[in-house]
Amino acid sequence: MVYILGGWQSDFSQNWAREGRELADAFGEAVHGGLEATALDPAEVECGHVGNFVGDLFAGQGLLGGFFGLVDPAFDGMPTARHEAACASGSVALLAAMAELEAGRYGLACVVGIEQMRNVPGRAAAEHLGAAAWAGHEWQDAQFVWPAAFSDVADEYDRRYGLRDEHLRRIGEINFGNARKNPFAQTRGWSFEPDSFTANDELNPVVEGRLRKLDCGQVTDGTAVLFLASPERAAAYAAKRGIALDSLPRISGWGIRSASISFRQKLEASTGHTYMFPQVRRAIEEARARAGISSVDEIDAVETHDCFTISEYMAIDHLGLTAPGESWKAVEQGWIETGGRLPINPSGGLIGLGHPVGATGVRMALDASRQVSGTAGDCQIEGARTVQTLNIGGSTTTTVSLVVTRGSA
Repeated sequence: MVYILGGWQSDFSQNWAREGRELADAFGEAVHGGLEATALDPAEVECGHVGNFVGDLFAGQGLLGGFFGLVDPAFDGMPTARHEAACASGSVALLAAMAELEAGRYGLACVVGIEQMRNVPGRAAAEHLGAAAWAGHEWQDAQFVWPAAFSDVADEYDRRYGLRDEHLRRIGEINFGNARKNPFAQTRGWSFEPDSFTANDELNPVVEGRLRKLDCGQVTDGTAVLFLASPERAAAYAAKRGIALDSLPRISGWGIRSASISFRQKLEASTGHTYMFPQVRRAIEEARARAGISSVDEIDAVETHDCFTISEYMAIDHLGLTAPGESWKAVEQGWIETGGRLPINPSGGLIGLGHPVGATGVRMALDASRQVSGTAGDCQIEGARTVQTLNIGGSTTTTVSLVVTRGSA
């Protein structure tokens, strides 16, 4: 078990290049913001982990663990590492920090998720992000790799179960609506027409296949930071501040599974399985099992990987909210909305809040911790005590799920 002492995130509407800022500037701002939010001294932090996917391509910068040394002299000599798993990079960085804490190597870790993606033209950004597909083998004729990939997911859902595109449009509408309440959301000030969430080719043009503009997550610059602590260090932290240990959020369960990088091989491997993406389902179930949770009804909210509306549609049945292929029921009956049976992405998700790829897993865990500690502001789900995250890299090549809880251990 690992505790979350707190964290910080940037405003996802920022464009760092236009502001004359570098990746290192955003990194330093995040760590300083997190230290201030948690009232921690840099000297208390014992190790650092960074989630980042394509800093090398977008910014020409690798070895991001070295940025800690730029932030404060106290970090000089601190063990650091960068972790990459495409869109699941941030979650993998969290898992690495958790493993070190649980092994007893260190007591307090800083995890930074960071990505700069708005400093190149859209076509170049799409090419860089395509590195998470099987290079030279998949979607070679697509103008935009990932919309094409997830359009294929939608087509496969349609082939297996039937799929109505209006259910995808409604998922997008819900997430953009949630984002309006989030002061960090990239799209919080966007406005829409009555026909924006339809097949209107002017207001909602096709991007690839059956996916349209408002089905897509946002290309985003962003950072998120979390400070994780062992039970012993968390107890000392709580005592020093005069708060109860069980008032701190904790990561009580985790699951991680990987599949072949080949999309077609994934589909072939799922033949005869109950779920289209068995490894996604396994990661979800393993996180719940480690947290001692046996039913989806014990979850109060979910932060899931809606890189496209179809990825959230897939998450709905893989989370067990409906039977496989029946995610439409949860959409039609309002189960995924605020006040519904299982609110999904009260933050606005990747579609509404934004998707700085390497930061997303850390941001999800941060929002989960805010929910269970009652500090999510206008995005708060009343009475939330248990929140699950679902973070997916590539075409479900790497899937990480966390369960964040608050209360008696």
